[in-house]
Amino acid sequence: MDTREVDVAIIGAGTAGMVAYQQARKVTDRVLLMESDQYGTTCARVGCMPSKLLIAAAEHAEVVRRAPTFGVQAPPPGIDGAAVMDRVRRERDRFAGGTAKTVEGFPAHHRLMGRVRFLAPGRLMVGDHTEVSAGRIVIATGSRPHVPDMLRSAGDRLVVNDDVFDWTTLPESVAVFGPGPIGLELGQALARLGVRVRLFGVGGGVGGLRSEDLRDAALARFRDEFPIDPAADVTGVQKTGEQVAVRWRDADGTEHGETFDYLLAATGRRPNVDTLDLQNSGLALDDRGAPVFNVHTLQCGDQPVFIAGDANGYRPLLHEAADEGRIAGRNAAHWPEVRAGLRRVPLSVVFTDPQIVSVGARLPELEHRDDGFAVGSVSFENQGRCRVIGRNYGGLHVYGEYGSGRFLGAEILGPEAEHLGHLLAWSVQQRMTVTEMLAMPYYHPVIEEGLRTALKQLNRALARGPEPAEGCLECGPGA
Repeated sequence: MDTREVDVAIIGAGTAGMVAYQQARKVTDRVLLMESDQYGTTCARVGCMPSKLLIAAAEHAEVVRRAPTFGVQAPPPGIDGAAVMDRVRRERDRFAGGTAKTVEGFPAHHRLMGRVRFLAPGRLMVGDHTEVSAGRIVIATGSRPHVPDMLRSAGDRLVVNDDVFDWTTLPESVAVFGPGPIGLELGQALARLGVRVRLFGVGGGVGGLRSEDLRDAALARFRDEFPIDPAADVTGVQKTGEQVAVRWRDADGTEHGETFDYLLAATGRRPNVDTLDLQNSGLALDDRGAPVFNVHTLQCGDQPVFIAGDANGYRPLLHEAADEGRIAGRNAAHWPEVRAGLRRVPLSVVFTDPQIVSVGARLPELEHRDDGFAVGSVSFENQGRCRVIGRNYGGLHVYGEYGSGRFLGAEILGPEAEHLGHLLAWSVQQRMTVTEMLAMPYYHPVIEEGLRTALKQLNRALARGPEPAEGCLECGPGA
């Protein structure tokens, strides 16, 4: 058996691990990056990139269906499932290959392949071939899909999002469990590509929306395309031959049953820390068996161990993983000097149509503020640009702070909301006031004019501006 002694050992070669490695390597050459399976990030292999490839195909099919709205006659789109999935797999492999090539470009003595587990504080076993003694350790092991036990009775008809992107063609039908970001994105995309989809959830949530009226609007919009029950009373899941049967009760207690080719479990993800033998690490663990850590420094207790990316479950998004890898890698390299790193304003996007975006402080946080908060809102139903492009649905809520007039955050359900979301995230991070945001230029006709309407309402609610006039002569029609 081989032995290695290093200054910094990094477990996991995904986004957080790669960035942590780059930070540590600036300080020491005695660094080791370990990976259990294969190089390539979750985003590139099974997450954001392949899902967006599937969504892009679905969007093109939907454009053809909507053409008659504009007086453009076109036959219904013909979906070539094999061609759709061929492009998804080819482009997915290109993205994943690029990230894998990056890691393979690191010096060979900095890389080691094999499942990692703790033997003792500061001592790791890699596979059954190498024992590593490390002065500091970064845990960046990512996450994997979580599947509730009830769904496992679907047998080989059960798939997770990782499996979808290996399909060689599209199935006829899919039951999707989980109306969160993954379930909504894949469910709507598959439905638009001609797959019979029914989506089930528990608890009534839709895409993480917290505003009740936006959640109701989203539910109504998605139900125009496929059946969705966000609070389903599922009574049974069973494999039947080459299909899976799902039984459920509706709100009236009536029993229903339907069979599908596959059951897609989009029921959340769990951090990959349960195979690390953390009981040997000397770290304090929470009730889920995960290390207790500081969200600003990513340090686990007072030990020279740091946890970054999806492994800590704090903000499981690629840009957050990159930031956390930077913080963890820097602190591991400079131990015992530990610094709080830059944490950006929270920003999340669900790439459905309409898109769902959350920026800054979320409603549950605001509702616990002692000094309260104010709300401005707008519906996109009659917003000029939204009507022009035939996508006049959804709305926007913006939140502000009493006294200072500072902009705190927003929740959006609307077309191309990813772009509004970035503008608003930048505004929160720059600590802009609502008055300052209203002083910015607004072109006509653009969807951002709807944002201005909501901000005017918010400014008035904060007692920092006049009552918004009915209509807006200087804004142009439909603003």
